[in-house]
Amino acid sequence: MAILGSIIKGAIDLRGSLVSETSPVEDQEKVLEEMLDTAKNTAFGKYYGFSKIMEAPNVQEYFAASVPYFDYHQMKADWWDQTIKGLEDVTWPGKPSYFALSSGTTGKSSKRIPVTDAMIDAIRTAGIKQVGALSNFEMPTDFFEKEIMMLGSSTDLAKRDEFLEGEISGISASNIPFWFRGYYKPGEDISKIDDWDTRVATIARRAKEWDIGALSGIPSWMELMMKEVIAYHNAETIHDVWPNLQVFTSGGVAFQPYEKSFRALCAKDVTVIDTYLASEGFIAFQQRPETTSMKLVTDNGIYFEFVPFKPEYIEEDGSLSQDAPALTLAEVETNQDYVLIISTVSGAWRYLIGDTIAFTDVERAEIKITGRTKFFLNVVGSQLSVNKMDTALRELEEEFDIKIPEFTLAAVKINDEFHHHWYLGTDSKVDEVKLSEALDAALKKANKNYSVARSKALKGVKVTTVSPEVFHEWSGASKKKGGQVKMARVMDEKKFADWEAFVKKGVGSKK
Repeated sequence: MAILGSIIKGAIDLRGSLVSETSPVEDQEKVLEEMLDTAKNTAFGKYYGFSKIMEAPNVQEYFAASVPYFDYHQMKADWWDQTIKGLEDVTWPGKPSYFALSSGTTGKSSKRIPVTDAMIDAIRTAGIKQVGALSNFEMPTDFFEKEIMMLGSSTDLAKRDEFLEGEISGISASNIPFWFRGYYKPGEDISKIDDWDTRVATIARRAKEWDIGALSGIPSWMELMMKEVIAYHNAETIHDVWPNLQVFTSGGVAFQPYEKSFRALCAKDVTVIDTYLASEGFIAFQQRPETTSMKLVTDNGIYFEFVPFKPEYIEEDGSLSQDAPALTLAEVETNQDYVLIISTVSGAWRYLIGDTIAFTDVERAEIKITGRTKFFLNVVGSQLSVNKMDTALRELEEEFDIKIPEFTLAAVKINDEFHHHWYLGTDSKVDEVKLSEALDAALKKANKNYSVARSKALKGVKVTTVSPEVFHEWSGASKKKGGQVKMARVMDEKKFADWEAFVKKGVGSKK
């Protein structure tokens, strides 16, 4: 009898029965008012008149009318640079304890996003809510005695001036509650290893020392770690090494593109629970097993707004037009793509995080991530978003019985005519012309705008297949392996030229 597991499971079930569901719309109104009140005497709060906003008949509407949209570069140049220089009370009271480094998909240079103590508390609270939601997934009692492998960036945070900095996964792991440390693997010493390959090699060597019941991390890097563990122990699947593995909490990117390749590494069914932890905060997590959608964290440190994702609202650099309308949670609809705007207890205000989402259930505030504003391919009117691309690629996986966990593309000119050139990451040998034809057909079916573009200025689709390893090595060469690093799905002309030059070097290529 797993006594400790019974106690923990009982506590989670009891908490679930005692905590009543609140209205997400009301939660958001309260969160905004609390944040405005807390930050009203900061330089930002005084400049934009937070005290006056709080007196308005409709605080949310007046807030949207008074404060402009900010992307990272505007927020940093206008405000956060002052925080970095050591000034207090700039966009949030006091000074942040940390800066989260995030290169994301934008390039080599890291963004530095402030992380306050209030945000650390908010992330921890959201994490506890997620653990509490496990009561909805009917996990067996002994699961709650198993260890959790959290594969993120290094917890060996760097000291820079008076601040500590690292990726958000490393910052979060360095602040885990004391009661959780016994369950946390690979443990503090291994988590401090900065070099990804060395850290994974160490995990592989010591893997059989741990009874892992759950994995947590970005799917692409988790797959690489699992392959290393399997190879080191001459195993067939990850369950030969960790027989009690039952759960994978996936974060950072949509899990669906990786599902087929992930499950191929497993001998048993693994429950996948999606999470949405960004450098700017813990945004959402999957609360129930009936859906793969995630519930927005509406009562804890983040105020959300939603801009309809339409070409006329998106500038060429991926930023938002200041004329774009912002909707509150009370005004959104299902099955409409929105640009996500957040204001946080770290002092981000009306901040363009760069992701697009769609609501699957407005009343529950449940969403799915549909793409990135920078990955919206609208050359010659094709209007392709990442979710449309993913849908088409899942059809290809079924039609050709292959796995395509990675891809990237760009609009290129061939003989002075526009084509979409796709690079698909797959270890299967499939005729590229047949893939091109099938992909083109799937995209026409998924998106009427693409179909119209194909009948006019968009003249064709070209597919090149390479090993998925090429994508991982590209990320390692251009940024850093592991952590929050994500592959750019859509590239501009210059980056695509760099990518093609990299591929031609033959790193992991099948050519």
